Amino acid sequence: MLQKKIKSLAKKYAPEFIEVRHHLHANPELSYQEFETCAFVQSELKKIGIASKVMATTGVIAIIEGTDPASRIIALRADMDALPITEANDLPYKSTKPGIMHACGHDVHTTCLLGAAKILYETRTDWKGTVKLIFQPGEERNPGGASLLIKEGVLEDPAPQAILALHVNPQLENGKLSFRSGKVMASADEIYITLSGKGGHAAAPHYTTDIILVAAHLVVSLQQVISRHCDPFAPSVLSITSFQGGHTTNVIPSEVKLMGTFRAMDEAWRFKAHGIIKKQAAELAQSMGAAIDVHIDIGYPVVVNDDALHQIAKDQAINYMGEDQVEETEMRMGAEDFGFYCQKIPGCFFRLGTGNKELGTTAGVHTPKFNIDESAIETGIGIMAAFGAGVALS
Repeated sequence: MLQKKIKSLAKKYAPEFIEVRHHLHANPELSYQEFETCAFVQSELKKIGIASKVMATTGVIAIIEGTDPASRIIALRADMDALPITEANDLPYKSTKPGIMHACGHDVHTTCLLGAAKILYETRTDWKGTVKLIFQPGEERNPGGASLLIKEGVLEDPAPQAILALHVNPQLENGKLSFRSGKVMASADEIYITLSGKGGHAAAPHYTTDIILVAAHLVVSLQQVISRHCDPFAPSVLSITSFQGGHTTNVIPSEVKLMGTFRAMDEAWRFKAHGIIKKQAAELAQSMGAAIDVHIDIGYPVVVNDDALHQIAKDQAINYMGEDQVEETEMRMGAEDFGFYCQKIPGCFFRLGTGNKELGTTAGVHTPKFNIDESAIETGIGIMAAFGAGVALS
């Protein structure tokens, strides 16, 4: 009966929360700058009747208690930040902020959690336990809003026994959900390398270090970190994405800067690889007469879904949606700071299908044309409310 009630309320409130999504989409804010979004979320929660507090400067935390509040404590998380992308969609609610766009669907995530909050509050006498709502800042940028919230005690007072979060997937048909047990998304670390040496006239390279040549050798050499040190059955990626040096045709520069990313699906290999990268880069630079500085900015850990929680959530999703609407999530080398939560308590990170070929909502996340089939919001608010109400975990 509770599940039917939640589905009915999700259908009833979907139009209201589509408008909420429009507001959020039109007013995006970058990581750690979500001040307007924070105030808006608090205002929406207050309208429902839910008190909230601010953590980590722009995060919003709220509690909804059902009957017997101490019997089970579940956290539901949504990220709120946008990306530095100029929107290319022609929409009535397109971004009003030049160069900033909700291109990863965090406006949808926030909307779904707000909608779930309204349903959970309305049905609070029908379910047992406590639901902690986490509206999180800074998912798109190191050190990750999740890590900051955890440091400030978001997983305490009360301490959740499990945490769940959804993420849009434009490659998954609208209204479907997908789940995966175990490793879901990779770790992500940022690589910054500065090479320096004697510059000079391009016509007399023998008087220089030729730092461009050193950097070119290093870019190629670093590919061996994966191909000759990593287990072929352990997914890993090392990409150098920026090569900055020189400004004209006849001068060999004295400095070159490289940037890149390192991804892995195994935490032990991840940190072993850091050492290999630093050693290999230093030895190559030394052999060619260059000085080098290598900095690896430690980013997000691997997202690992708890096996038991995953199965409970997947089974409930099948019960809620029907078996034909629930699929298997593919492993991805993208990263998510949800991994920080998974290191502390059982977590389940799942996908919400938002793709519709007829509507043209299949552009990938982090692209200027990203958009969703908004009928997926009904599914999102409903399934988040169902998980929070304990239908899945009772």
